[in-house]
Amino acid sequence: MSDPDDAAARDLSGAGERDNRPSITHESRAPILVALLVAMVLPFLMPADYSPGAQWLLPLVEGALLVAALSVDPGGVDRRSGRLRRLRIGLVMIIAFGAAWATSWLAVDLVQGENVTDSAGELLAAGSVVWLYIVIAFGFVYWELDSGGPGRRARRETRYPDLAFPQHLNPDIAPPGWRPLFVDYLYLGLTDAIAFSPTDVMPLAHWAKLAMGIESGASLVILGLVIARAVNILA
Repeated sequence: MSDPDDAAARDLSGAGERDNRPSITHESRAPILVALLVAMVLPFLMPADYSPGAQWLLPLVEGALLVAALSVDPGGVDRRSGRLRRLRIGLVMIIAFGAAWATSWLAVDLVQGENVTDSAGELLAAGSVVWLYIVIAFGFVYWELDSGGPGRRARRETRYPDLAFPQHLNPDIAPPGWRPLFVDYLYLGLTDAIAFSPTDVMPLAHWAKLAMGIESGASLVILGLVIARAVNILA
């Protein structure tokens, strides 16, 4: 006969293992859609040169990819689907490309002293918009690439994550089944752009280190050049 104490211990152990499994609850679309809509509006708030082609071009492409993604998976953003992931990656690439284009043109204008760089107010406004574009773009990059994407994170416990959040490093502070959601990655993009270095989230994968380094460098260039130029104009 089996020992009741041993059976109870096995039941508790099994319950603990189940509690540590990632939750498959669908991730809310609301923060993702809000950030995406902001990214689609930003090109219209910048000078025309800061967008490749017409200002409506990238928002139109992003809108088309968004509609396609919603039609493939109307239920949630973390479904494991190859077609859905390709659509999301395409959308993230378009946002990142738009942010890179705007950053490059703003840096050129700052160095050459052209366009918005003659007015401190216009310069600060354009710099703020481009900087926000960078934060949102990298938030999407981290969200989509970390540990295989939201679909894989929702259904498989990540033993070796690409990005180590505090809850990964200290599971005692996280509820059972915790996993990073889009807001966590957007916050990572914000803090990396402000501090120019990792804060509470540590990059472990090579791509994560490279992405955070690029974001920190771009943010440093934009903020440093914009502030220096604005001070020079006001002086």
